[in-house]
Amino acid sequence: MPVYEYKGLDGNAKSCVGVIDAETPRDARDKLRQKRIYVTQIGAVGEATTTQSDGKVKVKKQRGAVMNRLGQGKRNADVAQFTRQLSTLLSAGIPLTQSLTALVEQTGDKRMQTVIRDVREKVSQGGDFGEVLGDHPLYFSPLFRSMIKAGQASGELAEVLDRLGSFLQKQARLRGKILAAMTYPVILLIMSLLVVTFLMIFVIPDITNLLKEQGATLPLPTLIVTEASDILVGYWYIFLSAFLAALLFFRAWTATETGAYSWDRFKLRVPLIGAVTTRVAVSRFATTFAVLLRSGLPALESLRIVKDVVANKVLSKVIGEVHDSIIEGTDISTPMKKSGVFPPVVGYMVAVGEQTGELENLLERISEAYDEEVDLAVQKMTAAMEPIMILFMAVVVGGIVAAVMLPLMQMTQNMR
Repeated sequence: MPVYEYKGLDGNAKSCVGVIDAETPRDARDKLRQKRIYVTQIGAVGEATTTQSDGKVKVKKQRGAVMNRLGQGKRNADVAQFTRQLSTLLSAGIPLTQSLTALVEQTGDKRMQTVIRDVREKVSQGGDFGEVLGDHPLYFSPLFRSMIKAGQASGELAEVLDRLGSFLQKQARLRGKILAAMTYPVILLIMSLLVVTFLMIFVIPDITNLLKEQGATLPLPTLIVTEASDILVGYWYIFLSAFLAALLFFRAWTATETGAYSWDRFKLRVPLIGAVTTRVAVSRFATTFAVLLRSGLPALESLRIVKDVVANKVLSKVIGEVHDSIIEGTDISTPMKKSGVFPPVVGYMVAVGEQTGELENLLERISEAYDEEVDLAVQKMTAAMEPIMILFMAVVVGGIVAAVMLPLMQMTQNMR
């Protein structure tokens, strides 16, 4: 049965949106009318609709427009919750279609509810669960779909879903740590820029004009600050245009393969930030590789997926070389040791895992160890960046204030 998304007015004349199962749009409108909902727009999931004055519905296709409005962070949280709940239902012996029906009623987010409805309908019509998830790539990544297919093939879908849910939550916690650590330095930087801009545009011109009217001789620091203020006020649009142009150029450059690789390599080499970036990438690599192997995926297919998950072109290139080396008959650890990107201890632990047949266990230990190192690296980065930002703010703002106060002090002394 198709799934329709609608907009309308309820019995209290308040706007409402939602989704409903129905055979046809007319059937959907009849069902909604019974619920005292007057429909203004309706259409199948993935379509945009407009209701004309004659009551007819004009449908216009939109490529993923419904899903593109949702932020990635919100989607990840919804998918993680969906995964854990589906694992619990399947473990209790509830069939997949009934489990999806229960999750439709359980899910509060309308768009996630729409996705689950669509998946349920296609599965109930005989569609393969792993293939059907591919119709919603904004929600279900290639890694997610590959693990689902592996779980279906091995008959351990509930276990794979539980493992996948834990993985998604772990990745969300890791992202949260990084964002939390960067919040304070970023706020300090923004505040310092706002204070400097305010002083240069609104305070400095008034004070310098007053000093000039009094016939005061401006010292060199005050002249420099005054000239900078005049340039900023008179040509602010040039600076803004240059900043936007540089930002657009940077985004276009990093969108290319060469630019993205150079930028990722630079991030790995920057003091403080490079340590965090490396440890996060290694942790993500080890966690993802271990989860995929435990879910029953072959090493080659797992490496192809991990290559895109690490989110760093330099490490992705190394993982691609590892993949190619395995095809040529080499082990996993040798190209990792030679890369100079992965820490030596990671290569040696992977080698031990290959020799003992416990690669998944060793990868999980690597992940746990580097999760702790991420915490330490983030603490060191934050501890170093906070005083740097405070010092920067003190020097810049203090310098401007000193440049303003210096001629005022001279005028006071002359008056005496």
